[in-house]
Amino acid sequence: MRADAKRNRERIVSCALDLFAERGPGVSMEEIARAAGLGVGTLYRHFPDRRALVEEIATSSLRCLGAEIRRLRGQELPRWEALTRVVAFCAGQPFALVKAVADGDSPPEERLALQDEVDGLLRGLMREVQEEGAMRDDISPVEAVEILSTAVCRPGAREDDAVTRVMLDGLRAKASGR
Repeated sequence: MRADAKRNRERIVSCALDLFAERGPGVSMEEIARAAGLGVGTLYRHFPDRRALVEEIATSSLRCLGAEIRRLRGQELPRWEALTRVVAFCAGQPFALVKAVADGDSPPEERLALQDEVDGLLRGLMREVQEEGAMRDDISPVEAVEILSTAVCRPGAREDDAVTRVMLDGLRAKASGR
């Protein structure tokens, strides 16, 4: 791929990510092209249809989330803090879009593998948070990942909104004596 074509593709994906994270999955292809400073024809040369663009974004978002979880799990910091940083990271991604794509039929093998990998990384982090004593022990890591997904995989999710705060408060272990 030529350097200018590669830059255009990256610009399309970057602008689409920003717009989807900000406004949800209803953003039009024309809006994405305009935000990228490109013509709609250029966008369609790179992505023949909306589904192809959305699939690229879903895959890219999952890759980034997996890398962020691995990075945070490798740091020497309280596991609860690592979890809240993962939540903050997720809030800035278009995971409502990823979830919408995941509900579609016949997902590509690459995305399925990435979803499995990310789910495993999240379950591992949840186990670590529980072992640290910071998360309730009556909720399994699998259930905690489902709860997290519900909170951050919706349009407009933010790390400081009511749903996200209640989700984190609900997962947090209660201090003894309360």
